[in-house]
Formats: sequence, structure tokens, C-alpha cells
Amino acid sequence: MSLRFKIRDLLAAVVITAPMLTVSAAQAQIGIAVGVSIHIAPPALPVYEQPALPAPGYMWTPGYWAYGDAGYYWVPGVWVQPPSAGLLWTPGYWGYEGGVYGWHAGYWGPHIGFYGGVNYGFGYGGVGFVGGEWRGGVFAYNGAVANFGSVHITNVYQDRVIVTRNTIVNVDHVSFNGGAGIQARASAIELQAATEHHFEATAEQVQHVNFAGQDRAQLASVNQGRPATMVSANVGAYRAVAQEHVRTQPISAGDREVGRNYNPNIREANQDQRIANGLRSGEMTSGEAARAERTQANIDQQVHDDRQANGGKLTEQERQQINREQNAASRQIYGEKHNGNTVKPNEVDDREANQQERTAQGLRSGEMTSGEAARTNANQARVAQQVHNERTANGGALTKQEKQQANKEENKNSKQIYNEKHNTKND
Repeated sequence: MSLRFKIRDLLAAVVITAPMLTVSAAQAQIGIAVGVSIHIAPPALPVYEQPALPAPGYMWTPGYWAYGDAGYYWVPGVWVQPPSAGLLWTPGYWGYEGGVYGWHAGYWGPHIGFYGGVNYGFGYGGVGFVGGEWRGGVFAYNGAVANFGSVHITNVYQDRVIVTRNTIVNVDHVSFNGGAGIQARASAIELQAATEHHFEATAEQVQHVNFAGQDRAQLASVNQGRPATMVSANVGAYRAVAQEHVRTQPISAGDREVGRNYNPNIREANQDQRIANGLRSGEMTSGEAARAERTQANIDQQVHDDRQANGGKLTEQERQQINREQNAASRQIYGEKHNGNTVKPNEVDDREANQQERTAQGLRSGEMTSGEAARTNANQARVAQQVHNERTANGGALTKQEKQQANKEENKNSKQIYNEKHNTKND
């Protein structure tokens, strides 16, 4: 039996996630057959720190993007107690096939099954679980992964090698398997785990998902992929937060309409942010940044043109093509950042990084369209190339006059970015 996503296992686009976590053992292996498919990919996984273990015996369950009647929303990662000793949590995951995204629900079982190769972190690196193991009816924690805080734990071991061996590198924090996402396939061991007796999510876990589904601050369309609450030490702690949010700002009918149609330029924003990070750290030279920015400018323009031709939307074929190009661009950025060519960052590099970061923020917030980002990236590429050429001609340094000229160019770009983020274009 394949654990790849099947068309019949689609999560309904308007179903609240509580039923998604209260399924039979058989359904839990492959997903839920409840109707309507989802044609918008889940946002990238946010980066967060694990909260401290609340008490011995609790197990970590990673956060994820669920889907409800207001679109995608973030279910915070949380420590929970397993239904019984000897059980491990296999996280749910999104799978893509045949033009649609479907949810494969998580479950408890004696072994970890396939969860799409998604690197959720903290022991869930994409393959199995390396954050701990059962020993004689007591759960032992891998200190290389778990955050104990001030809690005294006696059953601890250290194994960093197993963490590295079971980690799937996911530089863009992609949250789904298949299509333009993660290309992992279930191993023989994971397939065998799928045939074992499974247990549905606990009542506490279901409550946790329900809280998140009612919390407006967790909606991707509201937080732009950066949830207000990414993690919680326990279900009760988050309950208080969610209830306060429900009281002060409940989800409106308008939120539901926007959420169901929310499809931000997250991938474009992530790439610009990575270029900014590379410039700021010195892992990318101005010449490398120029190449990456030109690539992003071309992709941004292509997205803009395709949307213009289709009334503001991308077809599924166009979306797949853009994702393939972004995958290639992602590999390019990774290669540039890890090829050994480094510089000692100065104010010019920091200025370049700041501009890229502002473009990323504009795309993420929706203040900048793909067409506007194409122009800013093209301008940044020209400045970065100019800086690179002058450094090469001067043995790696810029003259005072060249620095002044670069800053003048960046001032122009800064004004352009400001204007594009504050106009009313939405194409």
C-alpha cells in the first residue's frame, strides 16, 4: 500500500479540523475522505523554538497548518501526554497529487509511519522520530533534541548522529509532499508501520486544534504566515490565549471570505529573504546576490504576466512551472551561500540586505505585487553587480566615491520600494 496522497483522501476546504483528528485507525493511515479538494498550497513552516518540557512523560507534537472555513490556520506545536505507554505520534502532513492538496491525519502507534518527509524539527526531521524512545514503559528523552528547561529528567541520553541521519534538508521550510514540494517516499519500514493498530488523537489534542481554529490570530490570511502563537507548553496554556482572542476579535464573515482565497507570494518572499540573509552574513557576495536577484526578477515578472493574462490568478500548470523555477532558484541560492566565496560584510552589503528584506516583507504582507517585486529585484541586481565589478577592479574594496555612488543608487531603490508598498496596486 502506498502512503502517497490519493484523490479520494481529500480534506474538505470548508471542514473545521476537529473531525480531521477524530478518525478511525484505517483512515488515519492515509487521510480523510470528506469531499472538496484544496487547490492552494499550505504556507511554509514558520521557524520557532521548542518550549520547555512541562513535566516528565509529555511528548512533543509539532505545529502544522490546518484548514478550516477561514482557510489555513496554524495549530501550535505542543507537549501532550500519550494515550498509553509505548505509543509514538506520527504527525499529519499535506500531500499533493493530481492538482490538489489533501491532509493525511496524524495518529498514535507503536512505530512512526510516513509523514511526507516534512522536517518539523525537534526530533521530527522528516524520517521517523529521534527525540526519544520508550524504555521499559518509561519514555527516555534525547537530550540532543528536547528542551527540558528547569524540569529534572532522569531518563536522558544524547545521540546527535541519529538526528543528522534522519534529517531531510528543507531550506525553504516547505510544508507539503509531492508536486513542487518535498519528494520523499515512504520506506519499507514506514509502510509496515501503516499496517499496525493505530489510535486517534487524544481528546486533549482535538481541543487544541479547536482552539486554534477559532483563533483569528492563527489565520494565515491575518498573520501572513507568521502565527501569533507558534508553540505552547501545554494545551491549557494556549486555551487561555485563544479564548481571549475569540472574545476580543472573533473571526468574521469577511475573514472567512479572505481566508478561503488567500494565496500570498510566500515563496517569492522567502527567496528574497534568503538573499538578504546571505548578504548580511557574508555568505553571498554582491556578484552572487546580483545573479540571484536577476533570477527572482525574471520569476516575479513571469508571475505578474501570467496573472495579468488570467484575470489575476495563476492556472495550476503555471503554478507548477513557477514552483519548478523557484526550486531551481532555491538550489542556486543554496549553492551561492555554500561555495566558499565569502566577504566581510560592510555598510554597503547591509544596505543591499535591507532592501531585499523590505521587498520580502512587501511580498509577504501583500503590499507589493509580483510585478513591483520584479522591478525592485532588477534594480537591486544592477546595484549589486555594480558593487561587484568595482570591488573586483579594486582588489576587493570600494573607494569612498564608489561607496557614495552605491548609496545614492540604494536611496533611489529605497524610495521606489516605499512607493510600491504604499500605492494601491493589487495585480
